[in-house]
Formats: sequence, structure tokens, C-alpha cells
Amino acid sequence: MFTLSKETPDDWWEVEALFDTSFAPGRGALSSYRLREDVPPVAELCRIARDEGGILGGAIRYWPIRIGRWPALLLGPVAVHPTAQGEGLGGALIRDSLARAADLGWERVLLVGDLPYYRRFGFARLTGVKMPPPTNPDRVLGHALTPSAWDGVRGTVDKWRD
Repeated sequence: MFTLSKETPDDWWEVEALFDTSFAPGRGALSSYRLREDVPPVAELCRIARDEGGILGGAIRYWPIRIGRWPALLLGPVAVHPTAQGEGLGGALIRDSLARAADLGWERVLLVGDLPYYRRFGFARLTGVKMPPPTNPDRVLGHALTPSAWDGVRGTVDKWRD
């Protein structure tokens, strides 16, 4: 049994180690990571999952981005430790954090991922929204937290700038 909670600053390096374990070396070279550089994550949405013994089983983070004039969230990374995979933990982290994002007033979420997996959470392929290269446009997915949140949204994804 896992308990979901907000990631704290004390969790940072343990979460980073989980991401290193879960993803290939060089993950920081992906276009998604360039959008995160020098931008703090949305702390209220960064969640972790720990088992009864306090062992980290999964984590998810969100980052603020802009697509033209439209604010959005960039979901990712999300990872589950190999020993906890297949237990629905990734899905629990995604559902929990999407609900929290909606409660906080966010309207749209973007990620780069596999549609067959993320479709179950309400994600669909986006057209007219371009991630920085190199990104396969078929993997640019969006989820509307409010009705019609993606209607008319077009442009290149960029870092959050106040």
C-alpha cells in the first residue's frame, strides 16, 4: 500500500535518483527538460508515493509553460520504481495530480508521451501545438481540465515567463 503526498525539498534528491533509475541516461537532453531549466516546478502538484516503510515508489512533477499567450502545465517526469511497476501507482499519481491541478484553477496539461497509455487519463494528440525539437509531434498530448481548454490554442511551447 502506498500513500501519496506532496513532494518536499527533503525528497528532491531521492526523487531525482528515481528518475535516473527509471529513464535512460541523457534524459536531460530532451526538449522537455530544456523547458524546465531555471524554472521551478509547480510545488503544489509535485507528488510522491511511499510505501508503509517509507520507501519511495513513485513521483510526478509539473512545470508551468506557455503556448503563445496560453498558460499550461507540462506533466513530467512521472516515474514508478521498477519494483512497484504494474500496481497502478503511475495511474494513481496522474489521476491525483490532475484533480489537484483542476482544483488549483489550471485549465490545460501537456505532455510528451505514448497516446495508448495516456488516453485512459483523458489525453489526446494535439495539433497546432509544437514542442521544441527534437520532439515527435505524434507524442505531443494534451488534457483539458476545463471544457474546451485546448480550443484555439496554437503555437510553440515555451518556458514560463512572468
